[in-house]
Amino acid sequence: MHKTLRPIVLLGVTSVALALAACAPPGGSAAPSASAAPNGGEAATCGDEDIVLKGYFETGFPLPSALAEEFTRQYPNVTFDIREDQFAIITQNAPRVLQDSPPDLMRLPQMSELATDGLLLDLDPYAEGFGWTDWPQSQLTQLRVDEEGRRGSGPLYAQGLNYSMTGVFFNKELAAQIGMDEAPATLEEFDAALQAAKDAGIVPIAQFNGGATGGLAFPLQGLMASYGDPAAINEWIFQQPGATIDTPENLAAAEHLQSWIDAGFFAEDINSMDYAQMMSRFIGGESLFMFNGDWESGNLDAQMAGNAGFFLVPPVEEGGQIGAMSAPLTFGVAAAAENPDCAAFFLDWTATNEDARALTVEVGGSHPMGPADAFMPAIEEGSTTDETLAAGSIMGEANGGMDFIANATGAIYAQSWTPNLQKMVAGEQTPAGLLESVQADYESQVGN
Repeated sequence: MHKTLRPIVLLGVTSVALALAACAPPGGSAAPSASAAPNGGEAATCGDEDIVLKGYFETGFPLPSALAEEFTRQYPNVTFDIREDQFAIITQNAPRVLQDSPPDLMRLPQMSELATDGLLLDLDPYAEGFGWTDWPQSQLTQLRVDEEGRRGSGPLYAQGLNYSMTGVFFNKELAAQIGMDEAPATLEEFDAALQAAKDAGIVPIAQFNGGATGGLAFPLQGLMASYGDPAAINEWIFQQPGATIDTPENLAAAEHLQSWIDAGFFAEDINSMDYAQMMSRFIGGESLFMFNGDWESGNLDAQMAGNAGFFLVPPVEEGGQIGAMSAPLTFGVAAAAENPDCAAFFLDWTATNEDARALTVEVGGSHPMGPADAFMPAIEEGSTTDETLAAGSIMGEANGGMDFIANATGAIYAQSWTPNLQKMVAGEQTPAGLLESVQADYESQVGN
């Protein structure tokens, strides 16, 4: 799907996006400053000439397009030609697209191979010029790739539009029907809530797991953080030498997930359910829980006002370890992009401009990138977005952030995690077999 955003329609679309928030954001459209850029030391901007930024975005996530629309409103000489695909298709197409029709801005899947193959632009000169090096560097660590393809160090090959987090959304009205008046504090309490929902005739969890991108990876990774150290998960994702996903802690997590499958806590058609169906059912009140990310917070505030809560997957014991998948909404610039300076200027603008940061919170439901003391819009107390931002603070204090286990290699999600999790649902794979199979595929792909 292609769509060209034109300035004549952008103001109205942006107004609709801003209306999703309970509190109107303050203004603040001052252009970000930039110093040295790769093009001989000139400031990295979009200039005054007409520019069309070519974008390759992910279907179903409105934030990138909303930011593009607001950017064009502020800089009318810049318009966007955007192609959208599902994440699984982007994963498959990424090398060919970056080489054959290089976009200025692209939603990136796993990026190690793309960086080492020379398909992504090194953004370190822009990081120096714009002052990204003064931000909390935990925001950028996941976006660095060394010459061996290991993430966590080396040149900066991407930037985030925000940093997102996954957890558990719940329907407050359905929760009240089973006597759940606060988030469960332990996995035992969570298990009890799941059983109570099933006993009451409520589908406990609607979760997508169909196609090439299985959503059971979301609860599995949350359980891994409850049973083990999130830092060890990151070591595996970042391809550190000797890292393994096949550990006793992760086996306990996989066995806990298997117990939910065996108990019938997921919708019966989970292996054919796609993401859109999951969202439709949850919004329609057809399930109590949904494992998903805070990128849906603004959408749920609009469609389930006051009725969607959020919590992190609870620890095994009260006060124990918690963690969450927490990663930037990753965008890169093709090494052969036509407008790299303007693309980098856009990425800086998303993190430093007040209107852009407001859109990131209100439409994306997530925390913007950028300086620690940067502007944040007012959020309605008790809203879904308020709850996800609060959970993010808890996760940050616990140092429990992890990248997504699907990002360990370019093929691990579609070729290993998803089919093995689908087989678990079908009774054709065991928790131990799942981890053994994924680790074997991982080692064949990274040579670890």
